[in-house]
Amino acid sequence: MTASGSEAGYLTNQLLIAMPAMGDPNFSLTVALVCEHNARGALGLILNKPLPMRMGEVFEQLEIQLVESPLAKRHVLRGGPMQTDRGFVVHRAGGDWDSTLKVSDTIHVTTSRDILAAMARGQGPGEAIVALGYAGWDGGQLEDEIRANAWLNAPVDAGIIFDLPFESRWEAAGRLLGVDLSRISHISGNA
Repeated sequence: MTASGSEAGYLTNQLLIAMPAMGDPNFSLTVALVCEHNARGALGLILNKPLPMRMGEVFEQLEIQLVESPLAKRHVLRGGPMQTDRGFVVHRAGGDWDSTLKVSDTIHVTTSRDILAAMARGQGPGEAIVALGYAGWDGGQLEDEIRANAWLNAPVDAGIIFDLPFESRWEAAGRLLGVDLSRISHISGNA
């Protein structure tokens, strides 16, 4: 599968938008970036659930010297319930990092420490968010959840990822599809 999600039926480089009836508290009212999706399963990062942790704490824990910067006060996101000690940096394309997944030509996800060190020096990507943990689905599981009306999917809009406040991202993602999520019933079903 290509990282751009061009293989039919897979949702790499799409936003997953939790339906209002989503019962799982890990995913209630979330929007997630699908970083990789193929026959073996899917990996996504929740984009709108900040942790009570700031970037300054991440740099301190990793013993990375941070020059005085507003970056220290930036929120860290809860990327998902799996491996919550593992970090992911979602950023615009660019840079040469040790471990990067090219989600698309414009959005990359890096998991190596070198990007954080560059960010601390003011040399990293200009637009980036950091998440701890990820959401994972086994082969066919995400497709089953979509068929059960748990999720909508929409093309990625980088503005939602990098520009909007966290609390606005879920409804903005719904608007990409022309859907006002606040008007959808919290009771789901299939016709």
